[in-house]
Amino acid sequence: MRNLGIGIVGGGYMGKAHAVALQAVGAVFDTALRPVCEMICTTTEEGAKEKARALGFKRSTADWLTLVEDPAVEAIVIASPQAFHRDIALAAFGRGKPVFCEKPLGAGLEDSRVMVAAAERSGCANMTGFNYIRTPGSQLARQIIASGEIGEVTYFRGEHTEDFLADPEAPASWRTQGRANGTMGDLAPHMINGALALIGPIESLMADIETVHGSRPGSGGSPETVTNDDHGQFLCRFENGAMGMLYFSRIATGRKMGYAYEVFGTKGALRFDQEDQNALWLYKGDAAGDRQGYTKILTGPEHPDYVHFCLGPGHGTGYQDQIIIEARDFLRAIETGETVWPNFRDGMEVNRVIAAAWASQEERRWVALNSI
Repeated sequence: MRNLGIGIVGGGYMGKAHAVALQAVGAVFDTALRPVCEMICTTTEEGAKEKARALGFKRSTADWLTLVEDPAVEAIVIASPQAFHRDIALAAFGRGKPVFCEKPLGAGLEDSRVMVAAAERSGCANMTGFNYIRTPGSQLARQIIASGEIGEVTYFRGEHTEDFLADPEAPASWRTQGRANGTMGDLAPHMINGALALIGPIESLMADIETVHGSRPGSGGSPETVTNDDHGQFLCRFENGAMGMLYFSRIATGRKMGYAYEVFGTKGALRFDQEDQNALWLYKGDAAGDRQGYTKILTGPEHPDYVHFCLGPGHGTGYQDQIIIEARDFLRAIETGETVWPNFRDGMEVNRVIAAAWASQEERRWVALNSI
């Protein structure tokens, strides 16, 4: 067991989540590496000092390069806006430091390609943050599909739907500016990653992406043009032959955390919804005629990673626990030197699917992923 100095770039929603995870992961999983919250970076010196105090960091800075270069910072967590991912990661890998980067990996496919090349040249541990697929329920779904329990998968339907911009009068913000901050850049990566994890690579797709509310109230009260997308969908064909449909929205009225999917197989089916994240619904096609129907499986200690958080079946795990599982995996990659899923290359593959969706939208045709 030894301490490992960690620096986090970004002190917002995800920065806090990672700080809490780093402080809890050693106790939850009894890890060989014990994270030390060494330094945090935010946009101002005063703000960084306050975040260091609140989140338990030894030191703070408003300059991410200062954090990366500090000898006491041995590994980096990037929880900043996408536009900064590439430069921070390249600087860290250039100094031989492992990097965990929140999704999406960079501001687009070109960024992620450069980041993957740098990561693989350095030989450093690298991970992309996709936390939702780490719930015990979704880990169980992956096991059921991989084992062949529901047979050959024929169809996958996935969504990531929320309603934080469903109100047309909700004010403009950074979220309504720039393609990287739109729904395809913000919400779509999670469910695309989920589809790839559950079903496998996508062979081709046809997309339809739309901005529904073209302007929103600006800071001065006058209308401000929205420059990114509100929702999008695509039909796809997976390499294993299964058909698929994925939908993403930030204007799905009533949906708060609609990370949900349905999988049909030749022997059975699965359903999952993140709003009820401690349940997985399983249908077994070989049940007697008078016993057919979905069975609700409540996650418990026998399911992946659950027992580390709770000994009681049905008591449940939560959002923060998913981040703690990610922290465990990142520490394991650093400790063993072995690649842990999802690494930067996996993050790049998600961006490749998004790039194909935009190409399909712009050219109004099916796009093969091997052309991207």
